[in-house]
Amino acid sequence: MKKIVFDIETKNTFREVGSSAPTALDISLLVIYDYEAGVYQYYLEKDFPKLWKILEGADLLIGYNSDHFDIPILNKYYPGDLTAIRSIDLLLEIKKSIGRRISLENVAQATLGKTKSGYGLQAVEWWKNGEIEKIRKYCEDDVKITKEVYEYALTNGHLKYKDLLTIKEAPLNTSAWDTNDTSFVNYTLPL
Repeated sequence: MKKIVFDIETKNTFREVGSSAPTALDISLLVIYDYEAGVYQYYLEKDFPKLWKILEGADLLIGYNSDHFDIPILNKYYPGDLTAIRSIDLLLEIKKSIGRRISLENVAQATLGKTKSGYGLQAVEWWKNGEIEKIRKYCEDDVKITKEVYEYALTNGHLKYKDLLTIKEAPLNTSAWDTNDTSFVNYTLPL
């Protein structure tokens, strides 16, 4: 099963574009972790044609808030339909379990004892300042955390989160996460 963990950063903010629709934003950079290759890679917009080949070979896309945020934004650049690729949005899985959204920072601290290396608005400022390496490092760190959170959930069947001063568990049904569902075809490349 070919799995890709990914995260995107944007060039602008909702306030700057005057909309709350994720698709109004523009991608500055994205990072993937390819389980098959065992590597982290980053892509700027000019590199997207190389990225499409990788994503089209994926059986599963893994992210955090990815179904609502990352995939719709990335889909506006893609010549096909990325929503046809099976995905696991860890935030959505948590929300299904406990009825509310929990930040990746909160889950990472409670589950892994780790903190994020920054936050999204910093990445927008770094873009404006031409600090691509800072964005890459921050985005890669988020992908690493997302990957570790995903693996923890697979192994343990839950994720932890802080609720006020208490650490609680969000039980997750992970039984179908690593099954290979090949019931879709999503080719935009020539056969």
